[in-house]
Amino acid sequence: MNLYHVTFDLKDDAKATVFAHALDQWMALLSQRGVIRSWRLLRRKLGLGSGVHRDFMLEVEVTDMAELDRAFRLIASHDDEVERRHGPVHDMIALAEVGLYRPFPDPERAERVSLL
Repeated sequence: MNLYHVTFDLKDDAKATVFAHALDQWMALLSQRGVIRSWRLLRRKLGLGSGVHRDFMLEVEVTDMAELDRAFRLIASHDDEVERRHGPVHDMIALAEVGLYRPFPDPERAERVSLL
């Protein structure tokens, strides 16, 4: 399991609830196409956070790097449904920062250490 982690701020004219609905439609398509396992959207509470913490955080769970690669390939395709659902989400985001995380220690690392 890997977590693709996106922190972001919306554009000034974007409505948070409209964004959340558009994101739900977009993530539902990715789930239906089998390129993500699960996802969740979080919003910073009480404006609490340092300068590097954005207003929103999206966590997308994928099984492995191959699944994440399939998700990126789908996003880059010229599929009409993909563009219809991805466009509104992308257009409301002002600034985004991404990261890829995994459980630690992961099974691969634990297995290597046990062989020593």
